[in-house]
Amino acid sequence: MRTGSLIAGALAFALAFTAAAGADAQRRRSAANPFAEQLLERHNMERDRKGAARLAWSRKLAQEAQGWADRLAIENTIRHADQATRGGAGENLWMGSAGYYSAVQMIDGFLAERQHYRAGAFPNVSRTGRWEDVGHYTQIIWPGTQEVGCAVSRNSTNDFLVCRYWPAGNTVGVRID
Repeated sequence: MRTGSLIAGALAFALAFTAAAGADAQRRRSAANPFAEQLLERHNMERDRKGAARLAWSRKLAQEAQGWADRLAIENTIRHADQATRGGAGENLWMGSAGYYSAVQMIDGFLAERQHYRAGAFPNVSRTGRWEDVGHYTQIIWPGTQEVGCAVSRNSTNDFLVCRYWPAGNTVGVRID
């Protein structure tokens, strides 16, 4: 009987180890490139600080973000895609001089909005009285959001960062702490 319990214990350990290794491998595959890993980590550092569940990288959202970033670069303008175009996903946009900012610095621009943030029911979440002053930040820390995908495109004068979030945040009337 002792041999049977040792085998059962070893089998349980092997299954737990395999499951943990599989989850770790999935996390590595989900980011799959240094750009994605950096941006995902930047998002998750802030979510960890706020006690929100960590996000997963979505290749689908990143591909959709790339298409929109490329369009913005061609048009040399910054504007949100309409709800239908982004399939209901949330969206953060950034634009700045070409080649001067890393993607992490772009995300840090969103995170800098934390200085104006206050907990409350959206849109009453800004110390300035304007939710627009914290909208990028609140999307990053939105508790119901589970996935993110970002992309950058460049033209001769500007870089454009587009991040898409699923499910979208910044829902009117929903409390965010």
